[in-house]
Amino acid sequence: MPDYLALAQSLAPRLIAWRRDFHQHPELGFQEFRTAAIVAEHLQSLGLEVTTGVGKTGVVGIIEGNGPGPVALLRFDMDALPVTEATGLPWASQEPGRMHACGHDGHTAIGMGVATLLAQTRDQWPGTVKLLFQPAEEGLGGAKATIRDGVLENPRPDAAFALHLWNQFPLGKLVVQPGPLMAASDRFDIAITGRGGHGAAPEDAIDAVLVAANMVTMLHHIVSRNVSPHDAAVLTIGSLHSGDAFNVIAERAFMEGTLRTFDPAVRDLLIQRMEEVLGGVTRAHGASYAFEIQENEYTPPVINDERMAAIAREAALTFLPEEQIIQIEPIMVSEDMSEIMNRVPGCYVLLGAEPEGGARGPHHNPRFDIHEDALPLAAAIMSQIAVIYLRQGT
Repeated sequence: MPDYLALAQSLAPRLIAWRRDFHQHPELGFQEFRTAAIVAEHLQSLGLEVTTGVGKTGVVGIIEGNGPGPVALLRFDMDALPVTEATGLPWASQEPGRMHACGHDGHTAIGMGVATLLAQTRDQWPGTVKLLFQPAEEGLGGAKATIRDGVLENPRPDAAFALHLWNQFPLGKLVVQPGPLMAASDRFDIAITGRGGHGAAPEDAIDAVLVAANMVTMLHHIVSRNVSPHDAAVLTIGSLHSGDAFNVIAERAFMEGTLRTFDPAVRDLLIQRMEEVLGGVTRAHGASYAFEIQENEYTPPVINDERMAAIAREAALTFLPEEQIIQIEPIMVSEDMSEIMNRVPGCYVLLGAEPEGGARGPHHNPRFDIHEDALPLAAAIMSQIAVIYLRQGT
């Protein structure tokens, strides 16, 4: 077996340079044109078969090993977030209102490193590695878009793996576990219609702001009072907009939010209770509402396959002591790698990347940062996972 950690550590300066370049030039979902071009050029320089424009801005590279064997898909996401950076780092975002606040710049660099390592050692493993550099993971349906464009065909993967840098775990801690890891995600929209009026004459109006305020309070009681404490669920109102003037009673109000669940029955219960609460509140005020679950934006839970998790753990033990490999309670964030893992058995792992001195900001925070020493370790782990899987066969 090649010493992938030593090989990856020799690549560390390039991994860091790639990551910092992507960090300075973040691109939002389905807009990763510069990032994709850099990735594609690197994969082509390695002699890989490269396809661009997958799911609009995704890139796929195929590495053929030494002889026939299974196909392993390794996925790396590329998109940034609409966040204004506040880290003050020398390589901070140069794009106002855009930031790599979740580590995808690191993931893209890791993927380029994995491509380098596996291309260098392709005579030492059988089968095929399919590298997917995915666009638009951040709630925009990038995985679905790549699936529609045939990423799971020609050749069809037999297994799929992904890694996320996690800056709230110490450097080098690795979460590997079978079963549930991340929750399903729903987005919902609520529109409230009342009757506008003068701010001094509330008796002549139906105040959409007041209706919305009551709704927010009542909706947040659903999880605490209708969902069993043994079941995981989150209901969050993330956006509320109403009114344009201080002395006008608003006629309309709009809310957006998210549900996070693992159990479909719990999801159904939340949606049912939301309808009941929304109906009751609006009837009490004489208003009306429209409620919509955005089914096209639903993301399934991340459920790791038992065998693939065992392979990931075996690979990690090559480089990490056993006490560094941990399991956690499933977390309520979501990840659209689940779309691929619903179709192909796979495993998603989290690698600790807490910066020196502790995390200055969590994921999606303007002060988010990672420890760059995690980059070569991640590249080594992902390469090792792929080769162990390919050598074991389907």
